[in-house]
Amino acid sequence: MPKISNLLEKLLRLTVAEYIKQLLSWEEYSFSLQEIKEKTGKNDVSIRSELSRLIEKKEIFNLRKGFYIIMTPRYFSFEKLPIQLYSEKLFKYLNRKYYIGLYTAAKTHGASHQQVHRDYIIIERPKLIDIKKTSINIRFITSSQWPKNNIQTRKSDAGLYHISSPALTMLDLINYQSSLGGLNRILPTLEELSEEIEENDLTEVLIWYSKQSNLQRLGYLLEHFGTNEIHFAQQIFEHLSNSRNFPILLCPESNQKPGAVSNRWKVVVNIKLESDL
Repeated sequence: MPKISNLLEKLLRLTVAEYIKQLLSWEEYSFSLQEIKEKTGKNDVSIRSELSRLIEKKEIFNLRKGFYIIMTPRYFSFEKLPIQLYSEKLFKYLNRKYYIGLYTAAKTHGASHQQVHRDYIIIERPKLIDIKKTSINIRFITSSQWPKNNIQTRKSDAGLYHISSPALTMLDLINYQSSLGGLNRILPTLEELSEEIEENDLTEVLIWYSKQSNLQRLGYLLEHFGTNEIHFAQQIFEHLSNSRNFPILLCPESNQKPGAVSNRWKVVVNIKLESDL
């Protein structure tokens, strides 16, 4: 009986391809090597052989050591999946905090003017190496101040994922402007995002956000846009009035110091603002 039982168990074991089909039927688009081992019961040599064949056929991609994404027919020609379909599972695998941010978050919030063929993820320390494989391009930005709020939880076809709110996205774009191509490059995105901010979103970010210089920059830019959301600029100004503000540069430059300033935000405009919206 034990021999028959063992034989039956072997026959009932899934192949890697069968398990991947099962995952897709559950609308899951990624898996770990350890997960495959547990679900198929196969040895390392057999599993790696099957995985290699599927990678060669471009049905799966090895995103990070021991972690794979499944390329469905819908996205096969793009050779990439929307980051929302696997970000939660990836960061559970890495055991790290994260949120989708910057241009990727902006696009999700409707600010899609800037066409960027790269995904941006904000992570807690330590730093992660960026991923660039075929059409998959993911940049990891390490945050020195993890948000206490303003990280939204949304639902994709594959489940939940975390993303910065419009207000936090704007502040992050301003904070990382130098590494994103400069202020004029992010300006159209900021202008579009300003229309997506809601009252409670800004109120929440003002409670915990401590980089006062970025709040000064955001307030100045909201006022500069002259949108219907101008009252949000006033809300930031009233918040900043409770503390001492110093002159700052709109675009931080290591070799330049702020001089005389003539606006209420104490922001020295050291660049000609040009938006193509």
